[in-house]
Amino acid sequence: MTDTNLGPLYAVASTIEGIVLDVDGVLTDGKITYTSDGNELKSFHVQDGGSLKLLASHGIALAIITGRQSTIVERRAKELGIAFVQQGVDNKASALDQLISDGFPAAGLCAIGDDLQDLQLFDHGGVSLAATVANAHPAVLSRAQFVTQRPGGAGVIVELAELILRAKKRWPHA
Repeated sequence: MTDTNLGPLYAVASTIEGIVLDVDGVLTDGKITYTSDGNELKSFHVQDGGSLKLLASHGIALAIITGRQSTIVERRAKELGIAFVQQGVDNKASALDQLISDGFPAAGLCAIGDDLQDLQLFDHGGVSLAATVANAHPAVLSRAQFVTQRPGGAGVIVELAELILRAKKRWPHA
């Protein structure tokens, strides 16, 4: 990622204090696999984990808001130290309001999602940066201020972390 022609995007990204993450289609490739005994499988990209830990080490709060309920998501959030988690959510904006009342930042937020229900987060008053993945729903792509080059599940948080930390002049790999 180069710093050229990113002035307005960098200005917004430099204000980010928290990131709200969707799971299916962002942290995973969006596919849900069921085993014959009824268990659910999800795959997470290790580079996303490293990038989320990097963001947290720079004081960026992290939250997960997802429409599905999964013990796999609970486990991944715990591994990454993400304390703000809402699952089985119908209204993502209301879930974000609940997280804010629980201590998550109220402003300076980035929301990254890939599907129509994620537009609820894009419209939330605390969200100043709407981000999505390369293979997102067309309506989400049209509303996002930042679109990753990678598709969901392929390490997209790497790109988001670099954008935010470069904008804050804290990117450690210059």
